[in-house]
Amino acid sequence: MALLETLAHHAKSAPKSQRESEANAVPALAVIIPTLREAENIKAILDRVRVALDPLGIPYEIVVVDDDSSDATGEIVTAIGAADPRVRLCVRKGEKGVAGATLLGWQNTKAPILGVIDADLQHPPEVLPKLVTSILEGRDVAVGSRYAAGGSLGHWHPARKLLSVIALSVAQPVQKKGIRAKDPTSGYFVLRRECLEGAQFQKTGFKLLLEILVRGRVRSIAEIPYGFNPRHKGESKATAKVARQYAWLLAKLYWERFGPRRRVHTLAPTPL
Repeated sequence: MALLETLAHHAKSAPKSQRESEANAVPALAVIIPTLREAENIKAILDRVRVALDPLGIPYEIVVVDDDSSDATGEIVTAIGAADPRVRLCVRKGEKGVAGATLLGWQNTKAPILGVIDADLQHPPEVLPKLVTSILEGRDVAVGSRYAAGGSLGHWHPARKLLSVIALSVAQPVQKKGIRAKDPTSGYFVLRRECLEGAQFQKTGFKLLLEILVRGRVRSIAEIPYGFNPRHKGESKATAKVARQYAWLLAKLYWERFGPRRRVHTLAPTPL
């Protein structure tokens, strides 16, 4: 808490010149951007994330975790990182999935505040300061929420909206009483590192937040509304396989919460 309180005070009071001198300091915040063939979007998302975070006045880094893209994603990130050392590239080979990429990114930073945002600009980076501020003010997890008051799904097809509502409704019972999120399947969130300690998380799929809310050391959450945008460029990575992975995750979480050996884990914790 002492570090977070110091950062919160610093963000409000430090002069601009002092904030700029700390750009190369040990990061207090790490934002992970998982990518797979996002060459058309990566520069825009990196530019907008930096513009959004700079006014906070805290040292941060952006870690792009790329699943060995066949396009120029890695080359673009490397070039941007050469000019701005706060941007780093980490390449995974032989693995795919947002959850695993996010976990790997968090493992490769010492920052006490961790976040994740999609590369395709469906998550507006301009909401990041509100998410980070919620953590600085004492929340454990801050969720970019499509379902909180003021949020929206954008111009989704009615069938897709219905599937989303169904996915959310079946996720509600496994969440902890008193801290249930309206949008537990969001891929846009910020949290304290200690929320992850001692827990094991599935490396496949897209729904890491739900696992964190169920298995993590989470005592409080904030939901910050945002409007879900259409993909900027490129192709969607949502497939039937992703839906099957979500169904399998839900089955495991239901078993852990309601099964005869409730919440007994045999796998080693995810090292973070």
